[in-house]
Amino acid sequence: MEFIINNMPPIMFLTLIGFLLLGFPVAFSLAANGILYCLLGIFMGEFTFAFLQALPERIFGIVQNDSLLAVPFFTLMGLVLERSGMAEDLLETIGQLFGPIRGGLAIAVVVVGAMLAATTGVVSASVISMGLISLPIMLRYGYDRKLATGVIAASGTLSQIIPPSLVLIVLADQLGRSIGDMYRGAIVPGFILTSAYILYIIVSSILKPSSAPALPEEARVYNEPNGSRGLKSLLVVTLIASAAAYYLDSILVSESAPVDEKVVVSLLLWGVIAFIIALANKFLRLGLLSRIAERVIFVMVPPMFLIFLVLGTIFIGVATPTEGGAMGAVGSILLAMSRGKLNLDLLKQAMDTTTKITSFVVFILVGSTIFTLTFTGFGGQVWVHDLFESLPGGQFGFLVVVSIAVFFLAFFLDFFELAFIVVPLLGPVAESMGIDLIWFGVLLAVNMQTSFIHPPFGFALFYLRSVAAKDDYIDKVTGKLIPKVTTGDIYKGSIAFIVIQLMMVALVMYWPDVVMHYKGQGSGVDPSTIIIDSGAGSYGSDPYGTPSPYGGDGFSNPADAFQ
Repeated sequence: MEFIINNMPPIMFLTLIGFLLLGFPVAFSLAANGILYCLLGIFMGEFTFAFLQALPERIFGIVQNDSLLAVPFFTLMGLVLERSGMAEDLLETIGQLFGPIRGGLAIAVVVVGAMLAATTGVVSASVISMGLISLPIMLRYGYDRKLATGVIAASGTLSQIIPPSLVLIVLADQLGRSIGDMYRGAIVPGFILTSAYILYIIVSSILKPSSAPALPEEARVYNEPNGSRGLKSLLVVTLIASAAAYYLDSILVSESAPVDEKVVVSLLLWGVIAFIIALANKFLRLGLLSRIAERVIFVMVPPMFLIFLVLGTIFIGVATPTEGGAMGAVGSILLAMSRGKLNLDLLKQAMDTTTKITSFVVFILVGSTIFTLTFTGFGGQVWVHDLFESLPGGQFGFLVVVSIAVFFLAFFLDFFELAFIVVPLLGPVAESMGIDLIWFGVLLAVNMQTSFIHPPFGFALFYLRSVAAKDDYIDKVTGKLIPKVTTGDIYKGSIAFIVIQLMMVALVMYWPDVVMHYKGQGSGVDPSTIIIDSGAGSYGSDPYGTPSPYGGDGFSNPADAFQ
């Protein structure tokens, strides 16, 4: 009996993993484990029924947490945009822009994936949209099917690291840190990862040209009457808008302003100026812009406005992430309305799915806090802290072991499960070792991103499998027989991108400044020197869900308060 009591934390954790592997719902597995072992602890005399009095306060703290409002706002925004046809227009336009170069269609998929990530933040929407639209086109023109499927699946997962990402919201909440800081910390790794995908496509197209051929002449629909592509006018309007944006930015924004604020304002000004030029050219019939130039501006600038409405207002300090999410949801509805796509069915479907996803997140969070209460009651935080603190290598050894553990857990658990089960256990240990929790959160986010493309359980692979051709078919344009896409093709295609993401994990680990640049945005006050006494604790005031009556060090045994 004494052995069982002393080793209750690992027993609880292994029991939880067992329930999950058996297929029980995550939320109910967490809650059932917490209640079951709590009753067992009461039976063993470790604590009394008064121990459960902390539970209502924790659950009420979840309901009070304003930061979680960002989840339904960003989800609704993404679903409305996905159903408004924005992805189709982006893929067609950018595909025509990059298509004439080798690997251009694949590059277009990555660029669109990054733009969808910065607007929708929903992996399923990105993967399904790009799988339906771009996969048949790439197969039509002879792309290697492993490269084509890998690019689509990996590009869809950019929604997990490029803000506004749901996983970043959850990680910030679980780590007790600002969502805005988490967004700032993740933005550079997200763009580096996007660039790495594009670099891989370019290298693949050079080493094996047949794997990523250029778009044939007859497929280029935006050529000029004289046969030219019309890229000169696009370059000219880009340079004019850039010069004007740089001049206005120097007037409107202070020189001492943060870099991300200057970049956001410059991009907004560039989009406004380019859009005004394109509108004037169209309605005044000036004939100054080519077809491809007009198309690129009219298709790409509206999503950029939405990105500014969400991320820009957060970065320049005008809005909180919750307020930015609300503006983004309203902006997506207005954008869908301007495209003539808004109707009652679209809103009903989007709100129905948003309600389900939000309920899913909150139920898991409630289950997680029940599990964590009992786990902490048995001294689980102390056990986890001692386990990882004894690792050789200090901070680096801890980060390596955690990264390896999360990588292998991602084979079986999705990012929500990892965020709600693993992060509350590891966060206090990381903080006690002096690791910046924003850096730690972004490192986990990049690592958990691989869970979407892990064979055999990666959700992005399942989404792509659901829309990829399951049988041989005749292509409507070329009349050729296109072989089906096998599950093996999808799995093999994901391997190269898993390696790229693991390299990104190593980069974030070795080069913390990729994330830590967010610290340059604050007032210079060290948060660790601030003490706030709010009386009785709650989930909302304690980032790791450890009620303050149990002791404020985050590792003490809460059961002691009820002996």
